[in-house]
Amino acid sequence: PENPLAERAATQLLAWLDDPDHPFDLPLAERGTLFQRRVWSTIADIPRGTSRTYGDIATEIGSAARAVGQACGANPFPIIIPCHRVMAAGGRIGGFANSTGGYLLDTKRWLLRFEADR
Repeated sequence: PENPLAERAATQLLAWLDDPDHPFDLPLAERGTLFQRRVWSTIADIPRGTSRTYGDIATEIGSAARAVGQACGANPFPIIIPCHRVMAAGGRIGGFANSTGGYLLDTKRWLLRFEADR
């Protein structure tokens, strides 16, 4: 790491790999719209090893599932704000980081397996 904040982030990521319940304590830059931040706050409360659907979150915050999915795709901190824990209806995987296939969806599957195995 080239600076103390990068070192702190790297240390916390390594700790998370050892223990996915390890909390992150990083000064995240405020990003996104008010709506996106509401979605991200809701996602941050999803416990490891569990998931919720886009529709569940939409109902909770009074929105639409598609809007929740778009907010998930705009998440700039995908490990710290675990949008991989948000699934499509009927047990489908949904998307990840604005992608519906390829390595990003493989990453979502890996994150879900990694957290479930701990």
